[in-house]
Amino acid sequence: MINIVLYQPEIPQNTGNIMRTCAGTGVKLHLIKPLGFSLDSKYVKRSGVNYIPKCEYYVYENYKEFLEKNHGEFYYLSRYGTKTHSDFDYSDKKSNIYLIFGRESTGIPKEILKENIDRCLRIPINSNIRALNLSNCVAIMIYEVLRQQNYPDLISYDPFKGEHYIEE
Repeated sequence: MINIVLYQPEIPQNTGNIMRTCAGTGVKLHLIKPLGFSLDSKYVKRSGVNYIPKCEYYVYENYKEFLEKNHGEFYYLSRYGTKTHSDFDYSDKKSNIYLIFGRESTGIPKEILKENIDRCLRIPINSNIRALNLSNCVAIMIYEVLRQQNYPDLISYDPFKGEHYIEE
């Protein structure tokens, strides 16, 4: 099972986009408080469109509660990571994979990163910017894991127009 973890997300539009991506890929979402917005926010709803009810998500009071309730392979995405996101093997479909992302403004706290330095990774970019947008990073990571797992339970055609729409 693939899990996305947002540590204290601040921007509702990012979380809404992430909820939509999770709904479309069957990935679980975990939100660690404090959140910088209400989940009832119009911005979350606008970004998530009408897919939010199809997103399986959980909210935790703090990081400690999250750790107590979840077990598996934890990966920490950070601009300070020294390994790239594709250096890891995510192909075991039986493993609970948790991809942990930090706050948009400050990332994952240094104390958490230091404790998990062998599992800190980054998505490579050039020196023109500090970091990619959070929702883009989540999408990149979800699809890297899914690619390594050969896209389980996903379809390769438009479910609304049908498999042979172009041919018709």
